[in-house]
Amino acid sequence: MKHNQMNFTRRSFLKSSAMGMGAAAFGGPLVMRGSAASTEANSKVNLALVGCGGQGRGVMSGLLSSGANLVALCDPDAGQIDKAREAAGKDNGGQTAKAYEDYRKLLEKADTFDAVLIGTPDHWHAPLCKAFMKAGKHVYCEKPLTHSVAEARELRELARSSKVVTQMGNQGSASTSLRRCIEIIQAGALGPIREIYEWGIGVTAREGSAEGEDPIPAGFNWDLWVGPSGMRPFKKDVYHPATWRGWFDFGNGGMADFCCHSINLPMRALDLGYPERLVTNLDKSGQQPADKPAVEFHFPARGKLAPVKLYWQGTGTPPAAVIAPVVDVHKEKDGGVLIVGEKGCIYSSHWNDGGLIRLEGEERLKDVLQHPATKDIPQTLPRSKGHGQEFIDACRGEGKTFSDFDIGGKLTEIGLSGVLAIRAGKHLDWDGQKMEAKNAPEAARFVRTEYRKQWLV
Repeated sequence: MKHNQMNFTRRSFLKSSAMGMGAAAFGGPLVMRGSAASTEANSKVNLALVGCGGQGRGVMSGLLSSGANLVALCDPDAGQIDKAREAAGKDNGGQTAKAYEDYRKLLEKADTFDAVLIGTPDHWHAPLCKAFMKAGKHVYCEKPLTHSVAEARELRELARSSKVVTQMGNQGSASTSLRRCIEIIQAGALGPIREIYEWGIGVTAREGSAEGEDPIPAGFNWDLWVGPSGMRPFKKDVYHPATWRGWFDFGNGGMADFCCHSINLPMRALDLGYPERLVTNLDKSGQQPADKPAVEFHFPARGKLAPVKLYWQGTGTPPAAVIAPVVDVHKEKDGGVLIVGEKGCIYSSHWNDGGLIRLEGEERLKDVLQHPATKDIPQTLPRSKGHGQEFIDACRGEGKTFSDFDIGGKLTEIGLSGVLAIRAGKHLDWDGQKMEAKNAPEAARFVRTEYRKQWLV
């Protein structure tokens, strides 16, 4: 799928729809400073948006329509704050949200808001989540939850000990299609499953920094935007806005961007834990062979469930015989996730909607919500009014989120383990529990990132 097509689809979907060392890297033990914010049922949830770029603004609009009241906007780029204020417009009841350049100033006014939406580049996710959770604020953070494996583990553990509501922004978690696919797979309709294919999303990003330097625009605190990551000169249109994901220091590339979407369904349906082996087929220049996936995730058996291999195809596509059912329906090979079992297969978009199923003996894929042979499989999961609505309702004490930081952190850990193999440039024998590559100790520097600390609390 072309990059501009992918972004259009993503916008359309949004519109419609341990560790001691890790703690030390963040500046200390996980001690909660505040109590969880409380909001009465049916009342407005006072919301602060940190990171006012396009993704943050899109999610913000959804939360406002779900019962949030925007009271604060925070971004080191004043121009992005102006765009967010305009986007909120009449949806915010005519109120004017207060602007902050530095999130630490926002924290000083913690009594003015109940929840925070974090829509920053990935390298800021973990420090901000930690700071606001410790201040007793409910947190909705865009995916991936963190920039490194160790950060994800730390936030998972912090979320378990905290009383605040957490939600990671993989909006397809609210999809009825996803939840029905999970029920069908767990009922055994596809039989034993040993192969998963993901295609249409690349994996590569760049190390280091760009050459040259440009004047920093007025109203933009570049040092703060870089924040905990390694400092480098400002270069126009190279990092900001919206181009930071192509640099490993900020966004880790396409796999990090989409792992919490694409791996969401198989992880939940097949009870996937940590992969035990990661195989990268990229050469030293990042080029991918035409006949191999970019990265292979090898998952061990789980009780009675068979071992599974997830092939992240990158710039390639699955074998013609494997992808034939999808091509027959869509006529194009835009991409998505295909789960292949001995008795059938399920295809879903990257975002976990539009699920299609074909069982043994059937000619074509059919709508997973309307398939006659699976209609009697019972519903075991609740249906959702929307990903943002689940978060707002949970902030009011009504129900729970379906993609909290424990689930979101696990998804992030799995996806970022694939990034580790890419950055290490070799196959990894991965001990997920210990967050160690047993055959590549040199990969440890990518598990935990050494941060600049002057911008952290």
